Amino acid sequence: MKRFLQKPFRVSLTKNILLIIGILAAGYIIVSLLLTVITRHNQELTVPDFSGMSLQEAAAAADEAELRLDVTDSVYIRGMERGVITRQNPIPGSKVKKNRRILLVINSVVPRQSIMPSLVGYSMRQARTELTATGLNIGRLIYVEDIATNNVLAQQYKGRDIAPGTQLNSGSYIDLVVGLNPADSTTFVPNVIGYKYQMASELLHDNSLNILNCEFDNTVSSYADSLEAYVYGQTPPASDSVSVRRGSDVILFLSKDVTRIPEPETDSTDVQSR
Repeated sequence: MKRFLQKPFRVSLTKNILLIIGILAAGYIIVSLLLTVITRHNQELTVPDFSGMSLQEAAAAADEAELRLDVTDSVYIRGMERGVITRQNPIPGSKVKKNRRILLVINSVVPRQSIMPSLVGYSMRQARTELTATGLNIGRLIYVEDIATNNVLAQQYKGRDIAPGTQLNSGSYIDLVVGLNPADSTTFVPNVIGYKYQMASELLHDNSLNILNCEFDNTVSSYADSLEAYVYGQTPPASDSVSVRRGSDVILFLSKDVTRIPEPETDSTDVQSR
């Protein structure tokens, strides 16, 4: 009798266990299918590059890519077309789900404003520091005879004197009329090869020189590229033995291709002494 009762009980228990396993497996399959439909598993989209596009162009590209756009901030980048996209998050090439929001930063339609400071009486270096602090840049150094070399005598914008307190677009270039003592009228051309434009410009101004022109190769196609380019050539060449008049012009040749930067020359005398 005991054995007779045990056998049906074991069969029933086995059936119940198999039934529970079947229910769990079916539930797992249903949940997996639902998650696949809801999250579009393995159906990722590639984020396009919206940089440089207008909002209208970006909206059309986003609609085609089944993505959404959201402008979160604006900046002002001088030299870049106003209203175009400057940055995005996620970055181009990222993998995202359909209808993902792409956060955009655009170049401000209205340029930021700076207030022209009073620079008369400052040294040229002090004037540059003051201009940088207010979002402005040094343009040309115009030398006139005076008792003190590099003392600021006047400040000009587009060929005319500009009064302190005048509002200007940030990034504007201010020409400085500076003194030139005949007894201290020459300088030397520094070596700016290997430097980016901003640093090269500061080094040349520190040596009382002007940049006549910047010539970019085909690796530079935008204002942003120009800021990242390196000087690979200069005219006249650097020299610490041949002097030039203060205010002389230098031409710079720039590229984003660092392989164009020549190796620094080694002094053979120095090598032998080692």
